[in-house]
Amino acid sequence: MPRRRKNSTTEVKTLPTPVQEQLLIDAVCPLLEEQTAEIRVLCTTLSRGQAAAALAAVCPTALVTCHFLDAYLAELTREFAGASLNFETACSAEFPETPIDLAVIPTHSGVEPELTRDRLQSTHQALVEGGRLAVSTNDPKDSWLHELMQSMFDKVTRIATKKRGVVYIARKTAPLKKLKSFEARFTFPDHDRLITIVSRPGVFCHRRLDDGARALLKVVEVRDNDRILDMGCGAGAVGLALAARNAKISVTGVDSNARAVWCAEQGVAANELANFNAVHTADGSCEEEGSYDLFLGNPPYFSNYRIAELFLQTAVRMLKPGGEIMIVSKSISWYKQRMAELFDDVGTAESGHYIIAGAVNRRRRK
Repeated sequence: MPRRRKNSTTEVKTLPTPVQEQLLIDAVCPLLEEQTAEIRVLCTTLSRGQAAAALAAVCPTALVTCHFLDAYLAELTREFAGASLNFETACSAEFPETPIDLAVIPTHSGVEPELTRDRLQSTHQALVEGGRLAVSTNDPKDSWLHELMQSMFDKVTRIATKKRGVVYIARKTAPLKKLKSFEARFTFPDHDRLITIVSRPGVFCHRRLDDGARALLKVVEVRDNDRILDMGCGAGAVGLALAARNAKISVTGVDSNARAVWCAEQGVAANELANFNAVHTADGSCEEEGSYDLFLGNPPYFSNYRIAELFLQTAVRMLKPGGEIMIVSKSISWYKQRMAELFDDVGTAESGHYIIAGAVNRRRRK
């Protein structure tokens, strides 16, 4: 069993705890210290589940689930938190269906407000009657989150700290009178047909086609029997469009975001495709290494190229000898240098405001 925490303000392990999670630790842990009955707790995290781990430690009778949309972040949190009898991680497009007694949700002011609305609505639905929601923001002058909470609960307690942020705690007394759908559908033209995309909050480029994807589609050409791997596929725009162009190819879209994979699967149905498969994976790996003809990627710009490196290493493993890689980016210098170390025949092509870096997988590894 995890040791009880002597002081609820103690930081969890050594990784810096986001202020939003520390505020929740300070506000919620005292409420659980005398808890003796079993309760189910649902948490999200902005880092490695520090608030969730703290709640599990202070209340051994709490069954704490830290939920993720992203499999890679869930994996990192499992490594960070270690084994515990009353702490687990879950990764899925939706919150677990098990009714919960307490939900603890940290938020970042101004970041993905539609996702915050979506998750708080889902949290309210998951709470048992009498269950409590504790939510935090790093904005000490917040009014937006306060108003959102007041629209969902009869009474909201506000706990403010100077210069750090705010915690709101509320108890569910009745179901919501009206539920809002945050799912979006949009179309874009590609060759001779319209492609339908299904997207949801938390998925890259929700409600719109990313310009990088548009640039990549302008230059990609496919051949009969090509096997294509679209890494970080998001809602699947690139892969779905290519699959629609040629029924004789097969496309695998992989993403670490469970909700993105769900959206891609909905896109398969919406476009009536039989040659696109969506795979949920933390690192881009899937079956049959060394069997793909074309690898496509639009890596995120953050993480100091750590994720970009993961894309390239995955391409090395998954491509056939002589298979091609194409990466789209606005800043291409790092890719040109690194791809020259891993691949042959590196070249670039402009597409709108973007540059496509292409190369060929080596027939023999050096």
